[in-house]
Amino acid sequence: MRPLTEDQTRLVFEKLARYMGKNIKLLLDRPDEEHCFRLHKNRVYYAPVRLIRQATRVPKEDLICFGVCVGKFTHSGKFRVEVTFLDYLGNYALGKVWLKKSSEMSFLYGNHVVKGGVARFTEGAVKNQAVVVYNEDDIPLGFGVMARSVVECGMAGPEDLVVLNQADLGMYLREEGTLSAAAS
Repeated sequence: MRPLTEDQTRLVFEKLARYMGKNIKLLLDRPDEEHCFRLHKNRVYYAPVRLIRQATRVPKEDLICFGVCVGKFTHSGKFRVEVTFLDYLGNYALGKVWLKKSSEMSFLYGNHVVKGGVARFTEGAVKNQAVVVYNEDDIPLGFGVMARSVVECGMAGPEDLVVLNQADLGMYLREEGTLSAAAS
């Protein structure tokens, strides 16, 4: 476990800023307790400083995780946000999309969102903007990227893609299924 390098910090903050914009400051400037980002085995964790101090007492090879996993660095050096950070993304996201009940399961099975499945958007969402996807009860289901701007969505047909799925809550179950099938 170590602090992020300048390049790693830049990559993480650039990726998070796509979802949160300037709200990313709220992650670090918290009134309740000081939090920070740390790297452990190519994964970035967000945790209170108090917890990080306690985690330093555990030998590096025995430490599995601590805090909330923000994402991981790929072998090519890119940063990918994980679905485990969804609650924080949901709290501070600038772009949001709410799904109708009829398209929730489709999204949770890893499919992209079509216009007919959208209940509403945040105003002014543009093409390629990162958004958090919610159900109609305001529960975050995952996140993705707008395939069209809100203006283009108004002219799109009901089967046209509007949000490209990047991660959803169903990923964990799908990945566990492939891991257990490979182990058999």
